[in-house]
Amino acid sequence: MSIWLSLEKATKNSEMPLSDVIDSIPWNTDGLITAIAQQYDTKDVLMLAWINKQALMETLTTQQVCYWSRSRKALWRKGETSGHTQTLIEARLDCDGDALLLLVDQKGPACHTGRPNCFYNAINEHQLKVICSKPTLLSQEN
Repeated sequence: MSIWLSLEKATKNSEMPLSDVIDSIPWNTDGLITAIAQQYDTKDVLMLAWINKQALMETLTTQQVCYWSRSRKALWRKGETSGHTQTLIEARLDCDGDALLLLVDQKGPACHTGRPNCFYNAINEHQLKVICSKPTLLSQEN
């Protein structure tokens, strides 16, 4: 029986060694799964990114969220250059282990555009509407 079928039948508070779970994650051909970041207290969905085994282990060890940047082909430590960090509160895998939910404490905007989250484009049957303004840069006072 696969680990995921075992977990489907597991009762509340059942436990399993983390190494067994991570070894059973169905990483895609690039060694990645999706990771959704959600603000732990407001439940706002902040962003979706990709994570590999090394980034996941670093995140779990340091409690500072680390992703895999597909464009740079390198680890991406959230906030490393911007200061807009994500501190891990809790990590959860979905029922078949191919998606990760990261409950985080986001410091500053989550989106590279400066918006609070990456989901500011609302779509309906006829159009796409931007629902969150891009912040304007304020001049610094001396």
